[in-house]
Amino acid sequence: MKFSQFSILLIIISVFLALTNEAGAVRLKDIASVKGIRSNQLVGYGLVVGLDGTGDGNKSPFTSQALVNMLENMGVHVDKNDVKVKNVAGVMVTATLPPFVKTGQTIDVTLSTLGDAKSLQGGTLIATPLKGLDGKVYAIGQGPVSIGGFQVDTGTNERVQANHLTVARIPDGATVEREVPVSFAGKQEIILHLNTPDFTTMSRAINAIDSLLEGPYAKAKDSATVSITVPEKFAGSEVAFMAAIENLDIVPDTSARVIIDERTGTIVMGRDVKIKELAVAHGNLSVQVSNNKAIPSEVENTNVTARDQENKLVALNPGVTLGDLVSALNGVGVTPRDLIAILQSIKAAGALDAVLEII
Repeated sequence: MKFSQFSILLIIISVFLALTNEAGAVRLKDIASVKGIRSNQLVGYGLVVGLDGTGDGNKSPFTSQALVNMLENMGVHVDKNDVKVKNVAGVMVTATLPPFVKTGQTIDVTLSTLGDAKSLQGGTLIATPLKGLDGKVYAIGQGPVSIGGFQVDTGTNERVQANHLTVARIPDGATVEREVPVSFAGKQEIILHLNTPDFTTMSRAINAIDSLLEGPYAKAKDSATVSITVPEKFAGSEVAFMAAIENLDIVPDTSARVIIDERTGTIVMGRDVKIKELAVAHGNLSVQVSNNKAIPSEVENTNVTARDQENKLVALNPGVTLGDLVSALNGVGVTPRDLIAILQSIKAAGALDAVLEII
């Protein structure tokens, strides 16, 4: 082979490896979060009015009491015992306050009935304070609700219903009245948390950050936390600094795992799941994974054999993984339930080099 041909081949191989590495890379922002930047949950109790006889009945006294209190605040004096309406429903109003949201902006709210209301269709939420866990009011919710469904009478004592009628939403239904103070101005250190702690992923993230900043600015505290010192050249430009950091490409690493859902018979495996030499007998099925050294030059011949009562046989090439084993078992008609039992037995025997998780 000529030198030029060899160079071209080397370049092609290098490009292929680069594309392979980039295919598994993700942005740092997709696998990590910044300490201090988080959403906050809001909750409140409100009344939905204007319902067509589908509101709370007499078995929901809190709705009648809330209605009386609201009318009293408006200067209307009524006796609680005289309040018997079915066009009002008591609801729990929830919302999520995003980070950096400002006063006057709007957020979505979700309404869920608390009593025996049949439907929130056509209702309107009356002004409802939404509080955080500190007891302070951060937003006020109000507006017509949307249930994304309907309920109609067919005239033959039957009702036609679509979707869930006792939970509703109001897009942009709450106005923010209080901000959660979060600022990056003047920060000398930024702390990131990996969504899935892993030492290998953390090491790759540190290398990428230090390479970008051209210095040892990143320091890992554990497998999930890394602190980044803001360089002097980014002083006063913390937003640009974070934009550069969060868009770094990282190839995350994960441990070998096998996830089993016994309710549906679903099995999900990672690519690095390996199995050792073993023999399994399950009912009329026999499985054998063996490593036979046929040549003194340490070249191993690995075979997987699966046989059922009809004498079906499946043999696999060397380099057996758990995926090869599952394919062999599927080839002889093993059911998902039997496959789950076999995998659990393999794990118990110590022949499965992976985390077996049952959900």
